[in-house]
Formats: sequence, C-alpha cells, structure tokens
Amino acid sequence: MASLTPAAVRARLAKGDADPVYLLQGEDDVERSALAAQFADLVEEGLRAFNVETIHAGDMTSGDRMAEGVGALVAAVRTLPMMAPRRVVVVAQAEAWLAPKRESEAAARALEQLEALLEKPEPLATLVFVAAGLDMRTRMFKLFSKHATVVDCGSPADVAGAERWVRARVAGAGVEIDPAGARAMATLAGFPDRPRNDGKTGNVKRLRGEVDRLLLYALGQKKISVADVREVAGPAALQDDWAMANAIEAGQGGEALRQLSMILDAGAPPEKILGQLGWLVRSKFPQVAPAELHGAVESLFRTDLDLKRSGGDPRVLLERLVVELCGGTRTRTGIGPRRW
Repeated sequence: MASLTPAAVRARLAKGDADPVYLLQGEDDVERSALAAQFADLVEEGLRAFNVETIHAGDMTSGDRMAEGVGALVAAVRTLPMMAPRRVVVVAQAEAWLAPKRESEAAARALEQLEALLEKPEPLATLVFVAAGLDMRTRMFKLFSKHATVVDCGSPADVAGAERWVRARVAGAGVEIDPAGARAMATLAGFPDRPRNDGKTGNVKRLRGEVDRLLLYALGQKKISVADVREVAGPAALQDDWAMANAIEAGQGGEALRQLSMILDAGAPPEKILGQLGWLVRSKFPQVAPAELHGAVESLFRTDLDLKRSGGDPRVLLERLVVELCGGTRTRTGIGPRRW
C-alpha cells in the first residue's frame, strides 16, 4: 500500500480519513508516540472509552504471552464499534511481536494470526502498530509494505527536514518560531544541507533536547526569535566548569541552560551538578540575591527529593531548577564572569 510522512497522516486524520492498518516505525520515539495518540481523534471524545484501545506488546514477549496478546488484539479489532463509525486499536512496542527474540511454536502461530489480520483487515477498525525501526528485509516488514500504510518516524534527512520538524514541534506547543531560528536549530544539531548517500543524518535526540530547552527558556512568549535560539543553543563542548554558576549569578537564564546542557552532555552525574548548585545557593545567594534565598533553597530541596525518588527525567528536573534560580530580578554593579 502507501508510504506516508507523519505530516501527511496528520492531514488525513484531521479530515477523519484513515486506512485500515498502519505501521508507525522509525527511531524517533517521541514522534511515533505523538502520532499514534492522534489516531484517537478519529473517535468522538465521549466515545473513546468504548472504541479506542491500546495493547502493550512489550509486556508479552514469551511465546505463550505473545499468543495471548495477539488473540486479544484480534478480538479487539473484530469487536464492533459502539455508537461510532470505527474502532481504533493501537499496538505499542510492536517490535516485540513483529521481530520476536525467541522462536517457539506459540510465537509462530501468533505471527500467522497477525499475517491473516494484515491480509484481511477489519473494515470497521483502524489498527495502528507502533514500533522502533524494523529491518526492511524481514517477511513481516514486506507484508506491512504490501497490506498496510507505512509511516517513517525516523530522523529528518537534511536541514530542510529538520527545520520543518522544529517548526512542527514548536507549533505543537502553541508557539511560533522565526524560520531562521528553526534553521539555526537544525544546523546546530548537525543535519546536512542535503540528504547523504550513506544515510547518515543529524542528531535528532540533540535536536529534541535543544528545542525542549528553547521552549522552556521562551516560556510565555508567542514567538521565538533567532536571538532566543542563540541564547540557548550552542556547541556541545564544555568550556568552563563554573560558567553555569556565573550565568545563574548574573540571572542569564539562556546561557545557564546552555552551560547545563554541555555539562550533562559531557557526562557529569546529576547529583554532582545539584551539589554545585547547592554550593552556589548557600555561598553566594545571601550576598548577591538575598531576597531569592528562601525560594532557591526550597527549589533545591524539591529537586533533590525528585532525583532521589526518580520523580522525573534528571535533565528536565535540573533545567527547571536552573530556570527558577535565574528567575529573580537582580541588580549587581561591577560583577563580571569569574571563577569562584
């Protein structure tokens, strides 16, 4: 059948149009998950509890469990929709079934059921498989190429594709970005001017991280400028162990986030970074920002607890802390960059 881009699929979903079977595959897990979630829009919100179902294949990897899961999938797809034109069934972590690590008689039977479902899909259901990048040489991938709509959620191939990726990601947060700023972000993440023959692209994980930091820095703004991009994004090489602390002392949020990113990319453990920030608050805030000391201490304690109990991504927790430490309005005279 067809091979579509994520943007083309979103355009069709917005019109209420969908094919019977999809395979969302590629290395960009955020894009895969976000696109899979949008299939629920095919069903009226009040009826989704009856007509939208998600099955997690990653929890069913043994032969018997896989057979059980595929049986549940077939039953879900063949269930008639309730007061809606169709049902939507999503299979998350589908690579566990499509490329099983263990071969067994039960797993072979389960794959046969999946093949039958692909060859003769249910007309009143939309079935969405969400998987990491699959080997295109396998029998299952070839079956999907023949009987399903395959959507590549991998890395953009070049600067132009990465620029579109940035604009879409920023627009999803309800913000607009200057085209030159989006291009700068794509270039900083290492995307080539044109697709390369060897298939290599830029670093989509770094691109995603830079965009997330940019959105955090520009929180509350309606449009992100090139200047905002330059404040946050930068080379992934650590220049100064105390540059982050100096930026926080000066209230320079964008520079502090950029330095934090470089420290983390250099491999520093989050606990060590938190210790440096704790020293900064205890030793310097009483002199340079006394009015902010109480709130800074509370932010430190909260972040320490969140890190210890795995209360979120350590990078995100530290980024939030840095923004909060930079948040106050400070007046300093004659204070320039220095090493403490």
